[in-house]
Amino acid sequence: MAKKPAYLIKLFQSVTEPLAGNQDVLNQADTFKHDHGNNMVEVFEVVTQAMKEKRGASAADQLAHASQLLRQRESGSARLYAGGLSQAERVFEGKKVTSDNVLQLVETLVSGGQAATAQQPTLPAGSAASLLGGILEAGQGSAPPAIDISDLLSAGMSFLNAKQGGQGDVDALMGALITGTQVGKAPHRAQSGAVVANALLQAIGGLSARK
Repeated sequence: MAKKPAYLIKLFQSVTEPLAGNQDVLNQADTFKHDHGNNMVEVFEVVTQAMKEKRGASAADQLAHASQLLRQRESGSARLYAGGLSQAERVFEGKKVTSDNVLQLVETLVSGGQAATAQQPTLPAGSAASLLGGILEAGQGSAPPAIDISDLLSAGMSFLNAKQGGQGDVDALMGALITGTQVGKAPHRAQSGAVVANALLQAIGGLSARK
């Protein structure tokens, strides 16, 4: 079966709307500067624009360009996602992003660049982050991951805390999986990371369903 391309413009464009819809909530969750929602919307607007500017270029070139543009921004979130995009550039050097490997892109992005390769993941062991890596690898057809009890406990506690805070099932699950990654170290970034991951996975599902 031919691999279906996961168009990076459409993929990253799909994140902006849900972030904008949660912009005020994310600003309120940021107890320091109260501008995290604004920054996250800007991050993915910049990424989408970078993809358009490099339309037709290789995936690695598109990701590198987006990373470079984000590094020119002042927010910590921009620098964090710039790191994820820079790592993704190395992962996809000489490769196309397809429906078969696009989950690896999501993993690298929401991990803040922690996941170096599919063969040598650097997601922290014993955390919900390693669950995310395992689930994504399983989605790519790999053998079922070995899950440590601490993984389950960490993810379970994060999920329950999010549910008690009023989040829906999907957002709570995504937030739990992101806990322990670079993106998930700050509560407001874990919250926005859940929105990003959920939007990307929904977009991937839509791309994969197309014939």
